Amino acid sequence: MKLILAIMSNDDSPTVSSKLNKAGYQVTKLATTGGFLRAGNTTLICGCDDDKVDTAIDIIGKYSSKRTEIVPNTAGYDMSHFASFPLEVQVGGAVIFVLDVEQFYKV
Repeated sequence: MKLILAIMSNDDSPTVSSKLNKAGYQVTKLATTGGFLRAGNTTLICGCDDDKVDTAIDIIGKYSSKRTEIVPNTAGYDMSHFASFPLEVQVGGAVIFVLDVEQFYKV
């Protein structure tokens, strides 16, 4: 048995979660924060049999799209004047961890 931890954008998580559920996976959703932008994201937790891991990863990859966003950036000049200019960053996609599960209990 494996435990899948998939960290993705809040924008992608409803679709990914729904598609995993329709494919027969049970998913737990956690609100998390982190990454370069310190923005909110979602971590999905899913336990499954070893032979179902690849299908879950395919679903997560298909519905976690990478995209480019423009975000504000601030740089200091002369320690008293600040200029704000936009910064283009790539967001979206998913970071997936697959862990071995030694024991599983449902009580």
